[in-house]
Amino acid sequence: MSSPLIEEALRYLGAAGAPEALRRQVAGEAEALSAQIRPRYVYRVYGLELRSGGVGLVGAGVVLRGDTAARMLETCGQAALLACTLGARFDLTLNAAQVRDMARAVILDAVGSALVERGCDEAEAELSARFPGRYLTDRFSPGYGDLPLDLQGDICAVLDASRRLGLTVTESLLLNPVKSVTAVIGVSDRPQMARVRGCDYCQMRERCPLRKGGKHCGN
Repeated sequence: MSSPLIEEALRYLGAAGAPEALRRQVAGEAEALSAQIRPRYVYRVYGLELRSGGVGLVGAGVVLRGDTAARMLETCGQAALLACTLGARFDLTLNAAQVRDMARAVILDAVGSALVERGCDEAEAELSARFPGRYLTDRFSPGYGDLPLDLQGDICAVLDASRRLGLTVTESLLLNPVKSVTAVIGVSDRPQMARVRGCDYCQMRERCPLRKGGKHCGN
């Protein structure tokens, strides 16, 4: 009883070597959630130009500030801005579970995280198909490395994510609905060696339950 979605959810739970009973429970929630909710995403591709404040996206009015973006996009001529969400229906499902059964809610939360990442993977595969013979960077998000979290709002505005996905940014710079992601993906003529992996780059690094337990998710 295994699938990439189930294994990813188990990693979010910090239970890669989970007992069969937990694995079955995660599999059941993953199957039910996948039948009800599909990730929705939108992306746009822009040319890049170096600016004094960072890497600018031509025509978007967005500057990606910091060393992380400069390093990731060093050999790229273009980059895609991406937003992906499970939508408000997942939030309602999770909130109901939190009232009735917190153990189930924890599993749902992990499955939701895995499902929205699968949506990002689908968007990335679509982007790759649009640029045959080109190479994509790892996707990286506001909050990773030194890429400012306040870029969440810029990305959502440029992508018209509020209208197209129902995705907004709160005053504390969090995304709403909760299972949502914004990201940048570079497009290059060369294979990409730069990677943004590990706790140092993750926007969850200060509040990650895995890290508090001395574990990591493998990203």
